[in-house]
Amino acid sequence: MDGELFEISGFHVLHGGKGSRLDIYAVEEPFSYYLLYYKAYFPVPLRKEAAQLANNCNPFQLQYGLTPHHPLSLMSKIRLMHQEWVTQGNLERLHVKALFYQFVYEVLAQVHARNIPAAKADVVDQARRYMQENYTEPVTLEKLAELLGSSPRHLTRLFKRKTGTSPIDYIIRLRLNKAKEMLLSTDLTLQEIAESIGYPDSYSLAKMFKKQVGIAPVRYRTEQRNRRSCPDLPSDTAVFDIAGRDRLNYIEYDNHSQYKKELNFPMLYSRRPSAAITLLLCLMILLSACSTGKTGGSANGNSLPSSSPASVAANTDSSQTAPSKPSTKMISTAKGDVEIPVNPKRVVVLYLLGDVLAFDVMPVGISDVYKGAAFEKELSGVRSLGEWFKPSPEAVLALEPDLIIVPSEETYGMLNKIAPTVYIPYEQMTMEERLNKLAEALGKEKESAKLLDNFHKKVEQSKEKLKQAGIYDKTVTIMEGGKGSMAVISSRNYGRGSQVIYEYLGMKAPAVLQRDIDAGSKAASSKNVSLEALNQYSGDYVFRSAYEGMEDLSQNPAWKQIPAVKEGRLIEISFGLSYYNDIYSLDKQLDFVMDNLLAKAEKRIN
Repeated sequence: MDGELFEISGFHVLHGGKGSRLDIYAVEEPFSYYLLYYKAYFPVPLRKEAAQLANNCNPFQLQYGLTPHHPLSLMSKIRLMHQEWVTQGNLERLHVKALFYQFVYEVLAQVHARNIPAAKADVVDQARRYMQENYTEPVTLEKLAELLGSSPRHLTRLFKRKTGTSPIDYIIRLRLNKAKEMLLSTDLTLQEIAESIGYPDSYSLAKMFKKQVGIAPVRYRTEQRNRRSCPDLPSDTAVFDIAGRDRLNYIEYDNHSQYKKELNFPMLYSRRPSAAITLLLCLMILLSACSTGKTGGSANGNSLPSSSPASVAANTDSSQTAPSKPSTKMISTAKGDVEIPVNPKRVVVLYLLGDVLAFDVMPVGISDVYKGAAFEKELSGVRSLGEWFKPSPEAVLALEPDLIIVPSEETYGMLNKIAPTVYIPYEQMTMEERLNKLAEALGKEKESAKLLDNFHKKVEQSKEKLKQAGIYDKTVTIMEGGKGSMAVISSRNYGRGSQVIYEYLGMKAPAVLQRDIDAGSKAASSKNVSLEALNQYSGDYVFRSAYEGMEDLSQNPAWKQIPAVKEGRLIEISFGLSYYNDIYSLDKQLDFVMDNLLAKAEKRIN
């Protein structure tokens, strides 16, 4: 199991975790075995500390094997489990669970009585083996972590600690090593090679190859073949890390089994009539305590070498030579110092789209835009790279960016090897801090102060208009949902207009909500309130987040009794417009809020 050998005869029990690989070699005679799969979960929500403990020391990933002293009791239970499971009845399924707990107890009682050690599965080795065998398929960090029962951040940390590189860099190296071998040993076209190793096209392969190897793949093929054909030149034989042909039989299905098509139940499988059971594979529960390992070290930002200035004609008279302007500069980021172009021209940005657009920078690549967003039309022709938290690295590479702006550590880890990458931890920054850092990255330092000044002036003017209309002291509630209950916003930075209404305009919510808003927590929060109790949370004006397919409450008696709804002070604000908190979106949200509040006030007066 995962490379560890267990020589067995007679009865044996093995336990392995998600992502483990089991190889069975029958030496003397045929044998029968059961595979018992289960899914473990915690019945109640975990606190952050407990979740982190489970992530660092997963009790369901431990590996061990034993020859049981009392196998017949185990045999009878697992045979009965199999019999009850295939019956497919609800009562039988319940009996299976009861039998499973008894089975677990008896195995663990023997494990503890004999003090059999349990080894923690090596997640890094499992990840490497999976990538070696599946490098021709799309492999993302998120998918890899999910298969191994880990998180992307934790897996990356473990992988770097053991190998010195990230999982994404590792699979890039695997693919390029295979590309080198095929370039030298075959006459396949670059497109054919690209398709056979997991790249969408020859352009993506060529870009990555040149970036990592230093020369174009066609030139590499020519130079290496010339070198090998010339006996006077030293040999340049490479050692290739090539994936094997066998695929992991442990992919994305709940039962994780792909051994036989006739397997139609996810828990137990008997390959042949049980003449002599020599292997029982089951999932156990950890009974010993796990200690939490501490990880050290700090994250380092990527740093690209400065480009060399063009050489000038030899001239000892320095007064005749104009000083060359630097083409790059260093900026400090949350991931360390990063060297970036002074004036980036090809910018890829994830999530922080409106902030970049506000600086009159048109990016070459962006994350998906929500329908109805303030900048939807302006960015309609820009290449979309997928969701902001899992963009396609190959698509980013194909755009040849000279600067990448990302909103999370995960996206930073996915893309920072492609081009200079600036990580903006926007949830931990004020709008002023965020814009100033983006302005520094984009070479727009002068524009930042002007953007902020104009926005704040507009906010002050808006306050005066609300006061003149006699509604500045009115209460406002922001809601979303409606199927049986409603999410009522209770913080300033939830989106849905909360930042404009509660933070910048400074309007108040009903007292029951305002207490939470005034608490000043940076976390976005809301309260789930039943429709029957919603009236006490409803302010003089109600903004409801509107989206396609939302619940129609027009005939709901409890909804119709809310004064703001009954008296026409309900305003529906588009989910897409109110989703983003960048300065471009906030400016458009401010226009929407003001137009609708003033229109409702004027209608009330008339």
